[in-house]
Amino acid sequence: MIQAKKEILLESGTNELEVLELGIGAHKEQCLGINVAKVREITAPGKVSKLPRSHPHISGLILMRNEILPVINLPRVLGLEEELEWNEGSFVVTEFNELKVVFHVGWVSQIHRISWEQIEKPSDMLQSGGSIVGVIKLEDKMIMLLDFEKIVVDINPATGINVKRLDKVATRHERGTKRILIAEDSAILRKLLEETLSTAGYTQHHIFHDGKQAWDYLLDTYDQQKENTLEQVHLMITDIEMPQMDGLHLTKKIKEHEFLHRIPVVIFSSLISESLKHKGDAVGANAQITKPQIDTLVETLDTIIFG
Repeated sequence: MIQAKKEILLESGTNELEVLELGIGAHKEQCLGINVAKVREITAPGKVSKLPRSHPHISGLILMRNEILPVINLPRVLGLEEELEWNEGSFVVTEFNELKVVFHVGWVSQIHRISWEQIEKPSDMLQSGGSIVGVIKLEDKMIMLLDFEKIVVDINPATGINVKRLDKVATRHERGTKRILIAEDSAILRKLLEETLSTAGYTQHHIFHDGKQAWDYLLDTYDQQKENTLEQVHLMITDIEMPQMDGLHLTKKIKEHEFLHRIPVVIFSSLISESLKHKGDAVGANAQITKPQIDTLVETLDTIIFG
């Protein structure tokens, strides 16, 4: 059993991440990756208890450290012909979006420390309905970063952002006067955030595909508007995991700027947990919210903007 490190990166906001290389086939020809921040443990596989009428991608349940966790068969998720026996490969225990899930994989290899600038967005063809969120080109291989959150939400949509959470959020007309910037690399989540914030009354948004786009926009706005920038930008919402510039690095740059530090930053990410929250605190985030809690996001915006 290998215990995954929880704090490999010693400093927050460096625009780096650790990627665990893993895969399915025995020959290690297809390299996949997961952000180490989502990994809690890597262990030998064990027998699982089958679930009647469960999703075909779920192998069953396993009892691990007094917790009952679902086991997802990664080859089935990816539509590969290779089938893992219960005692083959490894179990990768993950935690994100306030969930713990075990993924059954063929093998795990090494950890690569890289910059988000090295991660390329996949083509539109790969992104359309797919589970690849980024591609890492190394000297001798290519690693495809999987969207593990999407895999889980596709199996159980209730684990994702649920707009019904907004039913209990009262409408405030003054929300429409406030301009919100959003940095989010997922096209699906960009659309969902735009729709849900508009439903809540926050109708003025400017959306960016990564942290670098958002930072360049802020600098341009400040160059043109100076002190009037605060009339153009009332708050920034940012994901953490984004190519080119991640949300932690974006937040750090904003909070270290002589004027832009006045702009409130809310981190809205699947990586908000008790063991990782200190990273957002270290770069000066005004608030941190895990992605399923869209109602909490709106309430937090209200508190920060209106007091």
